[in-house]
Amino acid sequence: MGHKQLGVEPSIHPSAKVENSFIGEWTEIGPNTKIEESSFGDYSYTSGDSEIIYSSIGKFCSIASHVRINPVNHPMWRVTQHHLTYRLTQYELGEQDDVDFFNWRREHHVNIGHDVWIGHGAIIMPGVSIGTGAVIGAGSVVTKDVPAYTIAVGVPAKPIKRRFSEEIAEKLLKIEWWNWERKLIEERISDLNDVENFILKYS
Repeated sequence: MGHKQLGVEPSIHPSAKVENSFIGEWTEIGPNTKIEESSFGDYSYTSGDSEIIYSSIGKFCSIASHVRINPVNHPMWRVTQHHLTYRLTQYELGEQDDVDFFNWRREHHVNIGHDVWIGHGAIIMPGVSIGTGAVIGAGSVVTKDVPAYTIAVGVPAKPIKRRFSEEIAEKLLKIEWWNWERKLIEERISDLNDVENFILKYS
């Protein structure tokens, strides 16, 4: 069974909902995905059933199904943490919603680098940054920043090993292949399969 042909125009499933967001080229937004006030870099994709809010997603990111990036926080410091103290209009308790509360949520932006793989059902908590080339294991709950080219798993997620040595990771970060023009990617696509040769060639 073939995959859907992608192109410069983002491929957004009819059941997906994208609001006030930037979606890059060669991207695929899977079924029942919700993206709100976020940026989603070139070549990145979601498998579906994911929710992304107040986040920056880099290029070439692979987001498995049922991933939640920046789940909403409730005001635990108030008498009640229920919606009705900030979604006032919904409950006919005010003329407008609590703007300050929603701005507080926005301040806890999530930043995800390039070429990050986020496994099935992972949750990335508010305010977290994930470095380029990192891997987040399925079912993990990420509460702290994850360095570049690091594999983190568990609840709460902890780094278990590096994808590459620090030296190789540094060289890849300097090459910044994810910023190559489309023409260069086409010319050099086979080089992306061999790390050692890639570094020798492009460092």
